Amino acid sequence: MDFSLVVESFPIYLDGLWTTMWLVGLALVIGLCIAIPLAVARNSTNYLINLPSWGFIYFFRGTPLLVQLYLIYYGMDQFFPVKDTLWEHAWFCALVAFVLNTSAYTAEIIRGAINGLPKGEVEAAKAYGMSTWKTYRRIILPSALRRALPAYSNEVIFMLHGSAVAGIVTIMDLTGAARLVNSRYYAPFESFLTAGLFYMALTFMILWVFKKAEKRFLAYMRPLESQ
Repeated sequence: MDFSLVVESFPIYLDGLWTTMWLVGLALVIGLCIAIPLAVARNSTNYLINLPSWGFIYFFRGTPLLVQLYLIYYGMDQFFPVKDTLWEHAWFCALVAFVLNTSAYTAEIIRGAINGLPKGEVEAAKAYGMSTWKTYRRIILPSALRRALPAYSNEVIFMLHGSAVAGIVTIMDLTGAARLVNSRYYAPFESFLTAGLFYMALTFMILWVFKKAEKRFLAYMRPLESQ
């Protein structure tokens, strides 16, 4: 094994790392903003609200991320011209695919957290005379988002690992950087092992951040003697 070529190509990996981080980070932020109203709509008893959200979640959870990326990157030109628009840029297509995918999974995580809330919390809010909107804003969503942290951490990691498909549409992310280094030096083991180590480091960082967040926001759920 010759890792000197990896050292020579380290700036390429750093560029790929930055691309992966901002692409995944932006997709998660936008996806979370979409997922919250989706989860609320999914729990609605009104079928005009419930069914569209169910169809959205079912489609994007039921199809592979790679297929979704291909449909967006190669298929949008079938509906409108993409020249000189954002759709022409590979990064924008990847961002849209990531946002749609993670919003569907996150919505289902939040919906499950909402349904798992103790009934006493909601009944107490109603007893105080809170409206449905105020109950969601003050009681249901804050509590559900806290309880969803352990499951959401898995979704963040899955999104990070799934972002490796971005390199297929010419984006120079971590996987794309590994492919570039391999094409230059014909050293697949060193190239992709380095990318894997970067992904592993990011994964451990995500786990550490969520562990700290769970310790802070879920402290009230732990037994008194363990706090």
